[in-house]
Amino acid sequence: MLKIWENYITELYERRNRPETLEFEPEEEVGTEEKGPYILQSEVEKAIKEIRNMKATGDDDVPGDLLKILGDSGLKIMAKLISTIYETGEWPTDFTEDTIIALKNKPQATKCSDHRTMSLIAHTHQR
Repeated sequence: MLKIWENYITELYERRNRPETLEFEPEEEVGTEEKGPYILQSEVEKAIKEIRNMKATGDDDVPGDLLKILGDSGLKIMAKLISTIYETGEWPTDFTEDTIIALKNKPQATKCSDHRTMSLIAHTHQR
């Protein structure tokens, strides 16, 4: 059963024209004028405030409500983490994974196509 779903999801989300690898300039080759502005703590705080309450968690099991009570020191840590990701271009592996669940579209759903999928993405890397 799991193999059937794995094949269905792979085919559903497969991008036919997607390149095998993405081409990008290494950080040291990007000119200073081409880089965007630094990530500000106030931007992180604003993004966290915009998270809706009582939302399902992603693979990290961190509810958005918890992020809203981080306090100043927690916001500084989050801003530093996000800035490091931005500057290095390296995403933690946890941030590249999510959980896909199937929800029935039809009461008597028996085929994969009778369902719709929903991704549970961790709040820490949604925006």
